[in-house]
Amino acid sequence: MIDASARIEAGAALGRNVSIGPYCTIGPHVTVGDDCRLLAHVNLTGHTSIGARTVIHPFASLGSPPQSFSYRGGPTRLVVGADCDIRENVTMNTGTEDGGGLTEVGDHGFFMVGSHVGHDSHIGNHVVLANNTILGGHVSIGDNVVFGGGVAVRQFVRIGEGAMIVGLSGIRADVIPFGMAQGPLAHLVGLNVIGMRRRGLAKADVHRVRAAYQALFFGDGEFRARLDRVAVEHGADAQVAKMIAFIRAGKRPLTMAIKRGEADEDT
Repeated sequence: MIDASARIEAGAALGRNVSIGPYCTIGPHVTVGDDCRLLAHVNLTGHTSIGARTVIHPFASLGSPPQSFSYRGGPTRLVVGADCDIRENVTMNTGTEDGGGLTEVGDHGFFMVGSHVGHDSHIGNHVVLANNTILGGHVSIGDNVVFGGGVAVRQFVRIGEGAMIVGLSGIRADVIPFGMAQGPLAHLVGLNVIGMRRRGLAKADVHRVRAAYQALFFGDGEFRARLDRVAVEHGADAQVAKMIAFIRAGKRPLTMAIKRGEADEDT
């Protein structure tokens, strides 16, 4: 069903059983997948693709040009996956020419009120952004990452799969897979154990990741030496191997760990 007040420009491609509510606008280079629902006052523009069964709520704006001085007006893209729930006032920008030209959002994402995905960011599957969380440009988010409300993530930061970012935190450096980060200048305050268990990890698996985390962040010696030691002693575990590979692939600072008492004092 397409409401009579909706504006759909020539060239837009709509899938089967798409519902477009009052006062929605869809640009000429937009593709909307099967069974999508645009409830009302939704703006889709730019070279934007929306995956099947995604629901978009009022006043969301997807596909606007990147908020970057480097953008030169090229046909950069935004690709949103299937089965996403995009709530009111969410914004997602297309990429920049220098950043690869693509902003990419995976499947089954939940983007709550007022959240923002910056240009050239790559967001995994089953990611949750609570209200007013903002991701800067070129951010990389792994699968199953959960953000509390009001989080700000600095540009170019990577956040590994399964991480949990506590509400009102400021993320200025990479966060390891399964890490829990907290604070206005965030530190690691532990592991997202609940998230690991929800994903089906056995208690023994969680204990191995915990042991590696303790050895890595609170062991003796310099950090790189500890990383090499953890790789030898714990690297056979698949989840620990992901953590080690993530750290070794990093080109920017890493969010480091402090104990919870120190985190309380820091905040």
